[in-house]
Amino acid sequence: MRELVYYVATSVDGYIADPTGAFDAFPVEGDHMAVVLDEYADALPGHVLRALGIDPPGTRFDTVVMGWNTLAPALAAGIDSPYPHLRQIVASRQDRDVAPAVTLTHDPVATVRALKKETGRSIWLCGGGELAASLLPEIDRLVIKRNPLVFGAGIPLFGRAPYAPRPFTPVSARAFRSDVVIEEYVAARAGGNAGGDPRQSSPSPAPTLTACASR
Repeated sequence: MRELVYYVATSVDGYIADPTGAFDAFPVEGDHMAVVLDEYADALPGHVLRALGIDPPGTRFDTVVMGWNTLAPALAAGIDSPYPHLRQIVASRQDRDVAPAVTLTHDPVATVRALKKETGRSIWLCGGGELAASLLPEIDRLVIKRNPLVFGAGIPLFGRAPYAPRPFTPVSARAFRSDVVIEEYVAARAGGNAGGDPRQSSPSPAPTLTACASR
């Protein structure tokens, strides 16, 4: 079954954006960017891929799920399909006008469950925090780019999720000279091995225009 992977950048204290939704405090230079541009190039927006002359590798993700507020910055910049190389699913509580390449869902949990039953590569959950909270029971893998910053306030990694402990098993933690640490966890499964290669379920140096693109 395909995995839902929450691949996102956070501050040390677990915020994915500042109180206004901005995320430009996160560094976009440093040796950790080699991972972003190589292993997780599927998660780069189309305009960044074109600017860098990179073809999407198609080895990690083939679908992205995001909340409306995550898509909104791209729309404001005139980009209605930020990830044209991926199947794009946008969750919204109300009807919206979206590009033909974007699928709107009012029930992200049901949508993700249906996607998992299909064949394909992993599904990227790119945010925001409230959507991640609603999908927490469905998340199979966390890939967290923890930046050496303390925000103190902002948009939490899991929004306003209620207290409900769910175990995850650490897979790796890679520290870089940039002081960014990329941590990976898999959801603990009763009676089984939670580890494994994240690619078997078949994660920008320039300013990005969606609220998850640089994370």
